[in-house]
Amino acid sequence: MRYILIFWALPMALIWGWYFLSFNDISFGFLFLSRPMHDLVFEIYGSILGIDPAALPMLLARACVIDSLIILAILAFRRRRAIRAWLAARRMRYLRGDAARSI
Repeated sequence: MRYILIFWALPMALIWGWYFLSFNDISFGFLFLSRPMHDLVFEIYGSILGIDPAALPMLLARACVIDSLIILAILAFRRRRAIRAWLAARRMRYLRGDAARSI
């Protein structure tokens, strides 16, 4: 499971790191972090897909959210017994706390 998280989080960090650095033109002297390269990349992707380049960042964000929800659902499914035990313990603490307060 650790590898799934690594192979999910690393590309997310890379794409969003590049996106925000290039969008704000914080290039650190690298061409691929410059705003003209940012515009060129989205223009190329837009022309390949036949979509307005300004719509692509929102589509990318939506895809990342859906991928993240799928990964979190897989994690929750794999750890469902631990989650169920944690919820039961929390519910018991809550019920004991209410019983102590009402006395």
